[in-house]
Amino acid sequence: MTRVGLEPIIRAHPLFAGLDEAFCQLVCGCATNVRFRAGDYLFHEGEAADRLFLLRQGRVALETPTPGQGAIVFRTLDAGELVGLSWLVPPYRWAYDARALEPIRAIAMDAVCLRRKCEQDHDLGFEVMKRVVPILIERLHGTQRQMLDVYGSPS
Repeated sequence: MTRVGLEPIIRAHPLFAGLDEAFCQLVCGCATNVRFRAGDYLFHEGEAADRLFLLRQGRVALETPTPGQGAIVFRTLDAGELVGLSWLVPPYRWAYDARALEPIRAIAMDAVCLRRKCEQDHDLGFEVMKRVVPILIERLHGTQRQMLDVYGSPS
């Protein structure tokens, strides 16, 4: 499968915008185009976190199964966002489910491939970390705000 056509799409995604040409070529070697129908799951909690998704079109619900209550949506992601962060942290297992709320077009990055390239080229690894860590922090802060909304702010 040729991946030549994916380079402009990957370059346009906020996660990789402005990435050095050589790094972009390395990253593109791990990419494939994917689609999901509304209601499809991109992944389930506990499964191997072997991909990350650069969302191009559609919305994805991040949800956690809750005994007796079904799934609770704790975050919704839109085009331009990164779906799946567990690929970067051992033991590389999903900590939640991701479900397509509408038809999805995305770039799936093979996480094993990307981790290997980051380990082989530490400059690439550092560049990827600089781009992913702010997303992790923003989502942590979002969860903190949600908890304050649910439990109230301390007096």
